[in-house]
Amino acid sequence: EFNEDMMRHHNEDNFEDVLGKALRGTGIADGVLEFLTGVPEETIAKLKDGEFEEDALRKVASPLGLDADTLVERAKEAWTPEPVDLEGLCQYNTVYEDMTVNNYLVWDPTSREAALFDTGTDAGRAIGLANELDLKLTQLFLTHTHLDHIMDRAAVEAHNPEVKTFVCALEPAAGATRFQPGDAFSVGTLRLSTRLTKGHSPGGTTYVINGLARPVAIVGDALFAQSMGGGMVSYQDALATNRAELFSLQDDTIICPGHGPMTTVGEEKAHNPFYPEFK
Repeated sequence: EFNEDMMRHHNEDNFEDVLGKALRGTGIADGVLEFLTGVPEETIAKLKDGEFEEDALRKVASPLGLDADTLVERAKEAWTPEPVDLEGLCQYNTVYEDMTVNNYLVWDPTSREAALFDTGTDAGRAIGLANELDLKLTQLFLTHTHLDHIMDRAAVEAHNPEVKTFVCALEPAAGATRFQPGDAFSVGTLRLSTRLTKGHSPGGTTYVINGLARPVAIVGDALFAQSMGGGMVSYQDALATNRAELFSLQDDTIICPGHGPMTTVGEEKAHNPFYPEFK
């Protein structure tokens, strides 16, 4: 039986998801990978199906640009991120088919101004907390416009007729206020800057929030705990924009992904196989 609580604390991607994203992204065929590594195509096929063979997994990591140690660590499920507890930030997991998708309520404890980041499939609990804490929810920021992230937009806008929905101008979204990457916003005394983290989607945007006890980066599907979003538009852009825009943030910055648990920049430097240069 699919159980949301089971999903909540699990990293979004297994090692075979990481492997698949790297294979598709680099365009390296299994036969070429066999030639480069000596690992037979049959074994590569097993790895892609989630059959863990440590020696083979270590051999294929490097030509795909992946760090072998943390890829094996993911396969062994030997690491999970530290739980995050920050006043002014709440993550909600919502169910979408056989997975979960996150939305985030962020508020300024001083002015009680609040903003929602993505809607997931059900913004009800986020709206409920805003009501309970007597917060003024006036802004909805979209990281990108894939269906699972925006499904409950109408309910959020209906909750408060003053709600303004914002989206990067490079993303398709009707009726939202469009902005250019780099534009800044505020939620009460909190400052929001926008960074283009494209590659999974054309205008995927990370919102960096300053003013709470720690910096927060709401990254959509740019980065996950020990993984990243698939490079549906461009794998190279996804890697490059994450390197430039996310890994340049200070290490204690909380990463709030579209799927899976929250993590930090420092944790991803240490544990994310897609970014071997930080190991």
